[in-house]
Amino acid sequence: MSSADGGTTGTAGDAAAHASGDADRTPDTGAYVIDARDGRVGQVMGHVGGYVQLRPPGGGREWDCPPDAVAPAAPDVVLRARVRELNRASLR
Repeated sequence: MSSADGGTTGTAGDAAAHASGDADRTPDTGAYVIDARDGRVGQVMGHVGGYVQLRPPGGGREWDCPPDAVAPAAPDVVLRARVRELNRASLR
């Protein structure tokens, strides 16, 4: 998914590289991460059944992600995703 189509994407290539090295550590609840499988930015809502539960920065439907497919999101990536969601909400 690219930013041109309105998706909340990070740098999926960088996330995949980081995720492979961080397989032993699960992110803390409340942290912002990148789902390396598709580049989406999500906030960690919890850990259930061996998966990390993520939610888009502006709210919305949660999705499950394997812990080895998440990488910390850089502050600029999180800010960009949050602003995109706020702009989208203001148009509704």
